[in-house]
Amino acid sequence: MDTCKVPANASKCSGNTMECFMVLSTQAQKISIGILCGLFGTMCVFENSLVLYLIFSSPGIRKKPSYLFIGSLALADILASIIFVCSFVNFHVFNEAGFSKEVFLLQLGGVNTSFSASLSSLLLTALDRYISISRPSEYKLLMTRKRAWTALAVLWVTCATIACLPLLGWNCCVLDSVCSELFPFVDDNYQSGWVCFIMVLLGCIVYAYAHVLWRARQHVAYMEKHQAQVGKQSTRMRMDVMLAKTLVMVLAVLMLCWSPVLVLMIYSIFGRLSDHLRKVFAFCSTLCLLNSMVNPIIYALRSKELFSSLRRVFSHFRRQLKVTEESPEAESTHKSSVIET
Repeated sequence: MDTCKVPANASKCSGNTMECFMVLSTQAQKISIGILCGLFGTMCVFENSLVLYLIFSSPGIRKKPSYLFIGSLALADILASIIFVCSFVNFHVFNEAGFSKEVFLLQLGGVNTSFSASLSSLLLTALDRYISISRPSEYKLLMTRKRAWTALAVLWVTCATIACLPLLGWNCCVLDSVCSELFPFVDDNYQSGWVCFIMVLLGCIVYAYAHVLWRARQHVAYMEKHQAQVGKQSTRMRMDVMLAKTLVMVLAVLMLCWSPVLVLMIYSIFGRLSDHLRKVFAFCSTLCLLNSMVNPIIYALRSKELFSSLRRVFSHFRRQLKVTEESPEAESTHKSSVIET
């Protein structure tokens, strides 16, 4: 078993082994975590897979950069839910500690990549709305599909590189440095850097949305004042305002779900975490799954294009189901008529 230097403020533990971080002590706690992860994870995969299908099955929707970014968000949430649930339940519920340091850091890198990409996709979506509302006449020239795909490629490569740094050598075993209280083998300085990276992402998202909201309020006032003259431009403004409000709802849910985790991670950098707080951190981590589960619901309720696409899919499914149910009756009627003849 890999062991590393234990932090001076670590909880009672004989070494920085995997068992030191298995904080769920009762069967009720393990069952609760298992139920939460199973419920949130399953719903998250289903809902985000549906969002991806709705986006890429509709030619009109998938050509828009806005929905490419939303598709990236859905993909990141799917990967995060699968990797997080499998590794988290395996570690905290089944107490599996037989894998190596490299395997654990690979799993942690996958979780960090997915959640970082989720936040970064929200940032790109915020910037997309920022450009659409602040410079509407130049939007199609500035935000092309090629630039959107390039931005997504840079996003995923950057997130994967930062998340895999512990696996590549920035860990407390290789550096013989102080380890994190929350994650095995993770260097305390790396955790500080990752938290700063997430805080910068959140800060940029908040700034972009603050500007979007300000411009959206201006557009609403303009439309109310010149409703008769604006015509087609008014329709586009309403779409921009609607999508801006939708993404602000996503941001509000994001902050509520991520704040407890980030606060505890920051606190662990500067002070000692009790065993109770480490258990709280384990339960708060499931809120990240809740965030990924709620996002598609907001899209379906707020985005008219996605909602219309969803209605078409359900209508097609009902027609297919109706045809399937009627086929045996029709075949039976046909056979009866043949026999009578």
